[in-house]
Amino acid sequence: MPGVHSHAAENFELRLEGVSCGFVKSIGGGDISADVIKEPVGPSFFVKKHIGQPRYGEFTAQIGFGMAPPVYEWIAASWKADYSRKDGAIVAADADLKAQSERQFFHALVTEVTIPACDASSKDPAYLTVKFAPEYLKTVKGKGKLGVPAGQQSLFLPSNFRLELDGLDCTQVTAIDAFTVTQSLVTDDIGDARDYAREPGKLEFPNLKVTVAETGTATWESWFEDFVIKGHNDDAKEKGGAIVFLASDLKTELGRVKLVNVGIFALREPNRRAHDESLAAVTAELYCERMEFVGPRTKAP
Repeated sequence: MPGVHSHAAENFELRLEGVSCGFVKSIGGGDISADVIKEPVGPSFFVKKHIGQPRYGEFTAQIGFGMAPPVYEWIAASWKADYSRKDGAIVAADADLKAQSERQFFHALVTEVTIPACDASSKDPAYLTVKFAPEYLKTVKGKGKLGVPAGQQSLFLPSNFRLELDGLDCTQVTAIDAFTVTQSLVTDDIGDARDYAREPGKLEFPNLKVTVAETGTATWESWFEDFVIKGHNDDAKEKGGAIVFLASDLKTELGRVKLVNVGIFALREPNRRAHDESLAAVTAELYCERMEFVGPRTKAP
């Protein structure tokens, strides 16, 4: 719908299947474009041009741990290759929560989820970054007023985390690098349809980089010695565990990433300088065959 914009918007609500799922921290993408196609063959000395089929860009949203359950269930299902296409909308509203515009999307699939870096020294809130790609979308004028969120968004501080790995001392883990789970898409462009269907491709789980204070590496060194150097690295020697995201009380669990079939392939020493009295740390590099996303726990009635 030409002329519908959200330049004055200060709030952005995500809706899935008609359900309000809360406000996102930021939203980008969702653009519509078309390729320019050249026709070099013809009687004219000038190249004839026309446009191809419309393309619908993926959205990029930053979210916290205070969204409604359908958002986290959508992510969790995608990580299990249980692909779930969602219709929904991004509703832009002004400071008074009056809806200005609504970007409606259809048959969207999750394509990427980035888990923020965990760092014991960080003091700024962090957010999940979720990308999702629609088959098509349209923009309409906003109507009415958005409801006030039922509760405060659960802020996640990157310093509030816990790593769990079977048989390892993880109490001295000080950081975990950010990582991204990626779902590729294949466009089914056979036929003369105006909008092409998108089908799920490969699902890829990344390696992990974990920083461990040098005073707490004994069990990590033993595992590395056995797994890498001695070659005892069959499935029985892989480990399970989780990255757990905690609230400010360091007890309430906001969510977690379950880790399945984890192996170690590097244990890197830090760069050292003479007379440097700062605490040293080593970096463990791990592969993970599979991950599972678990969203915020629902409270018992």
